[in-house]
Amino acid sequence: MNVTFLSNAQKKLETYPVFKKCESNPTEQCFSKTFISKLKQNYKHPKDLDSTQAVEAKLLFEVDTAGVFKPIFINTLNVKVKNQLEKAFANLPQIQPATYNAKPRFVRFNITVKVPFELNESLKLAQTSNTVNKTSTEIKTNPLQLEYDRLKNQKFNDEQFDSHLNIPFSHEVYNRFDKQMNLIGTNSHTASKPFSYEEVKTYYNFKDNVESLRFKTDTWFGKKFFNEDLVTIKGDDYWFTINIGADLQLGKDFDSNNNYTYNNTRAAFIQGQLGEKINVFTAIYESQGRFADYFNRYAESIGPYDGNPATVPSRGIAKTFGENAYDYPIAEGYISYKPSQYFRFTLGHGQNFIGDGYRSLFISDNASIHPYFKIETNVWKLKYTNTWRSLRDIRSAVNDNGSYRTKFMATHHLSYNVTKRLNLGLFESVIWENDNNRGFDFNYLNPVILYQMIQFSTGSEGGNALIGLSYKYKWTDQINSYGQLIIDEFASDAVFGGQQSWKNKLGYQLGVKYFDAFNVKDLTLQLEYNQVRPYTYSHNTGVLNYGHNNQSLAHQWGANFRELIGIARYRKDRWYGHSKLIFGKRGLETNDNFDPYFGGSIFGNERDRAFENNVKIGQGNTVNIFIGELEVGYLLNPKTNLKLYTSLIYRDFKASTNTSKVFDNTTTWLNFGFRTDLFNWYYDR
Repeated sequence: MNVTFLSNAQKKLETYPVFKKCESNPTEQCFSKTFISKLKQNYKHPKDLDSTQAVEAKLLFEVDTAGVFKPIFINTLNVKVKNQLEKAFANLPQIQPATYNAKPRFVRFNITVKVPFELNESLKLAQTSNTVNKTSTEIKTNPLQLEYDRLKNQKFNDEQFDSHLNIPFSHEVYNRFDKQMNLIGTNSHTASKPFSYEEVKTYYNFKDNVESLRFKTDTWFGKKFFNEDLVTIKGDDYWFTINIGADLQLGKDFDSNNNYTYNNTRAAFIQGQLGEKINVFTAIYESQGRFADYFNRYAESIGPYDGNPATVPSRGIAKTFGENAYDYPIAEGYISYKPSQYFRFTLGHGQNFIGDGYRSLFISDNASIHPYFKIETNVWKLKYTNTWRSLRDIRSAVNDNGSYRTKFMATHHLSYNVTKRLNLGLFESVIWENDNNRGFDFNYLNPVILYQMIQFSTGSEGGNALIGLSYKYKWTDQINSYGQLIIDEFASDAVFGGQQSWKNKLGYQLGVKYFDAFNVKDLTLQLEYNQVRPYTYSHNTGVLNYGHNNQSLAHQWGANFRELIGIARYRKDRWYGHSKLIFGKRGLETNDNFDPYFGGSIFGNERDRAFENNVKIGQGNTVNIFIGELEVGYLLNPKTNLKLYTSLIYRDFKASTNTSKVFDNTTTWLNFGFRTDLFNWYYDR
């Protein structure tokens, strides 16, 4: 006979929180040991503290019903230690919560530690009794119903500074870490910009520098305006920041009939990371502006053929807004993927720069933003950058059935650190158009061959190829020199024949930087000389010039010029300032149809050239230019690069022959601004 006894007695079951590695052994001992190990692993002791001196800290924290660690109280006398412990908690993984009768519950713990952790003889995690049986009445036992709670926002710890996001390319921002990246013995590559935070963090600690500039404020507005991002979203393996930006300028051109100049840009930008390999950035700008007269005249001279009045330099095509003003909306962004330490792929809509100088004769951020795809390869002492671009020609002479003419561009740049002092670079590019409906020519996808050979294989007139050489030499930790040589066309008899042939289409740059000049910390002096001969960057077709949206892709003066630039930059805490002097000589065209063509504009047809030989810089309508610029500003938020500034520009322009569009003029332009520093304005035109 079988007898079965049934019992209705219910046993209350309590479980501890469970780390993934403890799933096979979900005990208090495994939880305690794993927690201490994880906290120790995530904690980074402040570098300026003596690692042999113990700092005691008492920690009170809980694991909530979603399995998230939440510090309640961290008691220590050292603020930096407290900050690092908070960051260590923020990086703890989400785990299985504790349960009581199969329902998730809060559990609170306390522990006293000494940091660095190596100075502890033993560590013991204690459970606080007053929350042992605290259960969540809202959380159901169905795991699907815990999804929302697991998405609770975690603490953001400036993760962008360790990410593969681009550092917005601003000369003022990049000057902050230029010295550190150019120390003798570093294996950095400084020509191809923008840099990623991950590239720079080895040489410059963004977190510490931002932390050192923080204002002491407890208000929400004070923190967001002076110290932090506006909105942060963080999960286990993703994060995003959302910010609003501005570029508000109000000024006076004292030589203009307009009462004032202004720029009114409202912006929003989002950046983030998905997993460990994907980063995203997007920015939207809604802008209206009226600038100094000389800048307005230039913007209108490069406007599109379709009736829109101007192209705002470096920004984009503008439409009419009010009286003598422009409306120019812009959207830019990118998504990057870094599958390994050697490769990074970026698909974007923006600008790039190649060079160590203030100007570049290869690729600069002078022209409007445009679509591009970039592959960066870092291995050994090499950095190899391949970029493919889609560009437009917006002149009436080349319009394509009423739309802007499309052309494509491919570039290679190889940077090689030959020694701990010397870097050499090789640059090549080719531009081709959509002739014969060939569209994007996949011949140019090959990342390792010379474009000159491909150009001939597709037809010698089917593309415009250029090559370039560059160098940088670190004389000391404070002084380095740099240079570029651009070759548009090279014929030995033309270059060395002594007749100064028009085929001698060359340009070069020489420069020097002096960091901590005269032993004044954070004072940087820079001297740079640029020269480009007539007809460089032009072509004998209507489209294959080195331009986009009527702007040069390299130096903003195009060709047929000499220029000497002196720049001084200084910063102290949140204050910064720079001064700039430019002396230039240019040869401009004498009429709108470029006949004869003197080689100053890159958009002329070289078959209409004025001379075969005795071609000299400054030929045509010779212009002498002097530009002086002074800017002083205050960094309101070092996290978002929000600054308040005032600038004064003096520009003297003297032409050998005055015409309706080229004539003597002098400008004194005073400006006050409030802007989020995400890109460069170039008013030195």
